[in-house]
Amino acid sequence: MTSSTAVRTRRASGAVVAAACAALVVAGCTSNEPRETEETATGPVAVTENDEPGDEVVIGFSAPAADHGWMGAITSAARAEAEKYEDVTLQVAEGTNDVNVQISQIEGFIDQGVDAIVLLPFDGAALTDVALDAMEAGIPVINVDREFSSPFAARSTVLGDNYGMGVSAGTYICEQLGDNPDAVVAEIAGIDSLPLTQDRSDGFKDALGDCGLDVDARVAAEFTVESGEEQTANLLSAEPQIDAIWNHDDDQGVGVLAAINNAGRDEFFMVGGAGSTNMMEEIQSGDSVVQATVIYPSTQAADGVKFARLIAQNKTVSDLASIGVPRTVQLYAPVVTADNVEEYLPIGFES
Repeated sequence: MTSSTAVRTRRASGAVVAAACAALVVAGCTSNEPRETEETATGPVAVTENDEPGDEVVIGFSAPAADHGWMGAITSAARAEAEKYEDVTLQVAEGTNDVNVQISQIEGFIDQGVDAIVLLPFDGAALTDVALDAMEAGIPVINVDREFSSPFAARSTVLGDNYGMGVSAGTYICEQLGDNPDAVVAEIAGIDSLPLTQDRSDGFKDALGDCGLDVDARVAAEFTVESGEEQTANLLSAEPQIDAIWNHDDDQGVGVLAAINNAGRDEFFMVGGAGSTNMMEEIQSGDSVVQATVIYPSTQAADGVKFARLIAQNKTVSDLASIGVPRTVQLYAPVVTADNVEEYLPIGFES
């Protein structure tokens, strides 16, 4: 097993925890007891018993290498969430894109007998067997973002909504251009062989179809700055007139914007994808082609840490009438515009 970093957590102040409750509803602060409220400068805020220290919980965490902004934010958010609880020790394995190394990390957590494992697999299918081993050893696994190939490999799964991202982007473009059936809409996808890219494209196409628009031009990049710039240059060279562009990924969006600026093109608006701080600042500026971005939450592993703690302590999500922690939670893909950018900036990440 690669070396792990044990993060001994600190209990958050009541105000910070209360703010987190307000921001994270289903995956947020929870309790088995009726909620109390306390007055703050902004009004009453829920306070819950489950945020009080409980049984000590050791959670193993493993994710791919932070080779781009979104993945780095995943691990940072998981650490920050764990630090809110003095009853949680988060053991963070070194990020890796080597499937065999990640398998060995999980095997190490099993041998150690941790109370729960939060796992964002580099490859869901390849990590399924070792996740099954953990579950069979009585260690609940919280699967994040990339699903295992067996439903028995995880106690709970926290997912983003790739199809929903495409729907949100397409719906927004329809709202802007729906009265112009001749509008030219372009798409800059990620890696085409990945199911997540296919889902995003399918959602985008379906949403555009509802208002009579089509994807008129499409290129596929590789979620990198370099590929984003190269493929966007190709797109702009081939299309003399464009009305709107959806770019699947804000990390590659840095290169997309570079190509747009180099070409001196500004007759269209662009919608980003994932929710980077960079793109939100472009939106805030008011003088960029970037008019919106669609959130793909980098808080998924943080939600996984919350779920792991609740499951290990045999607690219930207070905002649900049902007992226990949900089997699957799929997070919403909202559109960020100038009207709501201030709300989403705190969960943005640097590309």
